[in-house]
Amino acid sequence: MVSRRDCANAIRALAMDAVQKANSGHPGMPMGMADIAEVLWRNFLKFNPKNPNWPDRDRFVLSNGHGAMLHSALLHLTGFEVSITDLKQFRQLRAKTPGHPEYGDTPGVETTTGPLGQGLANGVGMAIAEQILATTFNREGFTIVDHRTYVFVGDGDLMEGISHEACSLAGTLGLGKLVLIYDDNGISIDGNVAGWFTDDTPQRFAAYGWHVVADVDGHDAAAVQHALEEAQRITDKPSIICCKTIIGYGAPVVAGDAVAHGAPLGEKEVAGARSILNWPHPPFEIPDEIYAAWNAREKGNTLESQWIELFKKYEHVHPDLAKEFLRRQKGLLPDGWQTQMQELVASMQEAHEDNATRKFSLKCLNAFAPLLPELIGGSADLSGSNCTEWSGANLLTPDNRDGNYIEYGVREFAMTGIINGMALHRGFIPFAGTFLVFSDYARNALRLAAIMQTHDIFIYSHDSIGLGEDGPTHQPIEQLPSLRIIPGLDVWRPCDGPETAVAWQQAIEHNGPSCILLSRQKLAHQKRNAKQLAAIAKGGYILWEPPAKAEVILIATGSEVAIAVTGAQQLATQNIFVRVVSMPCCEVFKKQPQEYQAAVLPQHITKRIAIETAIPDYWYQFVGTDGKVIGIEQFGTSAPGQEVFKEYGFTSENIINSVHQLLHVEQTHSS
Repeated sequence: MVSRRDCANAIRALAMDAVQKANSGHPGMPMGMADIAEVLWRNFLKFNPKNPNWPDRDRFVLSNGHGAMLHSALLHLTGFEVSITDLKQFRQLRAKTPGHPEYGDTPGVETTTGPLGQGLANGVGMAIAEQILATTFNREGFTIVDHRTYVFVGDGDLMEGISHEACSLAGTLGLGKLVLIYDDNGISIDGNVAGWFTDDTPQRFAAYGWHVVADVDGHDAAAVQHALEEAQRITDKPSIICCKTIIGYGAPVVAGDAVAHGAPLGEKEVAGARSILNWPHPPFEIPDEIYAAWNAREKGNTLESQWIELFKKYEHVHPDLAKEFLRRQKGLLPDGWQTQMQELVASMQEAHEDNATRKFSLKCLNAFAPLLPELIGGSADLSGSNCTEWSGANLLTPDNRDGNYIEYGVREFAMTGIINGMALHRGFIPFAGTFLVFSDYARNALRLAAIMQTHDIFIYSHDSIGLGEDGPTHQPIEQLPSLRIIPGLDVWRPCDGPETAVAWQQAIEHNGPSCILLSRQKLAHQKRNAKQLAAIAKGGYILWEPPAKAEVILIATGSEVAIAVTGAQQLATQNIFVRVVSMPCCEVFKKQPQEYQAAVLPQHITKRIAIETAIPDYWYQFVGTDGKVIGIEQFGTSAPGQEVFKEYGFTSENIINSVHQLLHVEQTHSS
């Protein structure tokens, strides 16, 4: 008869063998957490290997993602489309088994992890999503949303500051279906953590308002089983199970040592572990009886089939709810979306209103949010400043579990990781706001959003030195170009109401992450014809054309667009003819056909000036060696916004002078 330990040892053997073959990886954690994983995956976790996207599956997140071979082994053993050949290709080019779990590469992986703590935040987001969907769609006799989120974490996860942010909020919200399983092995890369991590973790989580199951022997399957059963009985608060484990369990020399953390064990140590674990089988060979004990395909198919039968009855009794549930799970936008957004953009143009783009953003939310019940917003303690809390916002609290707005507190990093988790869960389009300068706090989670192409929207207001009196600590200089250089992240910086409406429309329709950067200060409305209005969605377009053939092109974004237009109009009175290109989203513009890009920025017009209140380097790809960038290469200063603009040369007068200089250089060179 196959024992629990035999099943756990299959994980250990596969982890040892794959890391050894790759000559790279982290065998210690998989060997240490194998017994815990065996109990969770064989006795508790609800999933179907044949359909990794079944909506009501439990979510499993490996936040300590360096132990990726634990996850890969589990997926293989339980019957996902991860073969023994895939395990042999661990950490190899284009393999299904990368060095850290990667969403989209491996069936059954819910999120990309590796940067410690972020999987934990993703898990909080998934638990929030489950809670809201359950409240929205479940009806008496029809519990169609009823799943848990399990997150494995290690010492490193809990050292990272994002763990405090995310777990504090999770406790406040009372996320009863979130279960953290802490691998307390006392080891990180530098050695025994007693020298730098002496927190009383159970007391810490009790203070957050969590249910704590402390001092569980992570190598005692019965103890782990009892702890998980206890956690499942708690429904009004999240649970953490603190498991004492030995890293590299079974290795004769390096078990319990940092050496086991991040390097192959070596052939001699692997052979010794096989002997200690009583695992006589060759590398990558699993006996049929152990495969049979692990195989979850039949069980998973039964679970999903039962859910499908329930959902069919639900469709009959609650057809509108069922239709809406499926629409949101598929990520489809509601009927009438395009028409309403076209009307909103047109109305913004017709209004001829001068205002801050953050206030235009709020007008957009008030207009389209009623059509998008999947929209869930929030802010890091700046709702009023970011203008993110629209008139229909409904605050999520422990007593109001169907909210569509989250007050994250001052937790930018966790907020970003949490909305990544909500987007990955499906059923929501999450957005969250803070000041642009504080996007730095969240940068690594932004990067993961771009890697995974999650459907998130990041609202960053107070987008330039134009915010004024708060001074250089709050005035973003390097943040805007630093966001643009993240691959796969669309960055919109609108100049007025219509561009703000288009930015929102594109962000909601885009199947990936987007940033919308908004001004604190009032900006001037720009005139456009119907063709120009339609062209905003292309990311860059001709906003102002001179009465004669253009000899210079001005390119601007956001608050600098109005300054550029004013400068161009004044230059026309001097018979100097300048085209103004508004480029609210460079990433989208660069995806347009070459013919369109060339029509907006003709190659023969080499005299170009880009104007943006940020580090200038990004713009040289557009202005070329004959061009110029009016940017800012120092930190700002505390003063009223218009004075700061003048101090750093963001005036129509400076633009005019720069055009004069550019043309003078050309004339001198030609003579």
